[in-house]
Amino acid sequence: MGFGKIREEVYRFFFNRHSPQWLSVLRIGVAFTVILYCISLRRDWNYLLAGHGGGLINREASEILLSDQSDVIPRVSWFVQGGRQIGLSESTALFLVWLAILDAALLLLIGLFSRGAAIATWCLHVASVKSGGLLAYGVDNFTTIGLFYLMVAPLPDRWSMDYRSRKIPLKNGQLHGFFRRVLQLHLCLIYFFGGLAKSFGAGWWTGESIWRAFAHPPFNVIAPETLVHWRFLFPIASISTVLLEIGYPFLMWPRYTRRVWLLGILIMHVGIGLLMRMYLFASIMIILNLAAFGPGLIRRRLVTAAPKLADQETALPRP
Repeated sequence: MGFGKIREEVYRFFFNRHSPQWLSVLRIGVAFTVILYCISLRRDWNYLLAGHGGGLINREASEILLSDQSDVIPRVSWFVQGGRQIGLSESTALFLVWLAILDAALLLLIGLFSRGAAIATWCLHVASVKSGGLLAYGVDNFTTIGLFYLMVAPLPDRWSMDYRSRKIPLKNGQLHGFFRRVLQLHLCLIYFFGGLAKSFGAGWWTGESIWRAFAHPPFNVIAPETLVHWRFLFPIASISTVLLEIGYPFLMWPRYTRRVWLLGILIMHVGIGLLMRMYLFASIMIILNLAAFGPGLIRRRLVTAAPKLADQETALPRP
């Protein structure tokens, strides 16, 4: 194969025309996850993010560690200090930060001022996560990833108020193809190296790792006697998880295996959410997977396509 042919195939892979449906799934799903994040932390928000020893963990301690990484990463103290300049107490400033995240996520959910809402939600979410960094875990990182893609993606999408009410035109289908491809490749790397890391641990081949996860707080949702009764399932679940993750970049692309592999990944995350009460983590992972690989499998139209975009909708490229 000549160089020109290779270049043509690479260009076609990254810039093939895609429907904006993937972006609608990503925007609505990530915004809904951020809203749930705000609601779940409302009662303890000030307690978790207060400074000067007023909270569970001193916010300033987290931000000192954050300053060693970079001085430009958003943090809650920026907003608290800004509030002090106009006479606001720390508790009031923290409440306004929470309210701002919620409002920005609501705007993002309905797709009104989508770009600005995505940027504001990303900035405020990163600030809250990084300032409470000692309490952050995987869901925060993956939510930040989803918001980053929304910041740079070709908004608006067809389900947004920007398109339907403000009549902002949709971007070229090739741009949608490029950003969706990057998201797909990103997930392939995440799952492959996550599965590879698990495969080096003996506990993932014997089921011990899942047993420990279910048996220790705060994930001990299932009664110990039930765990003992069903212990024979742990090796099956562990090995299946490793194989699903390692096989992700190889079996998610071929059309004849993609449907089964995507279903397996979704079932895995539903199980994590229900059996370990990691609802937000399960939610954001399901959303990222559906946005990246789901729309190409959806045949029933959820909305009526505009005539000028009919060619994009009827000729969805195969991820």
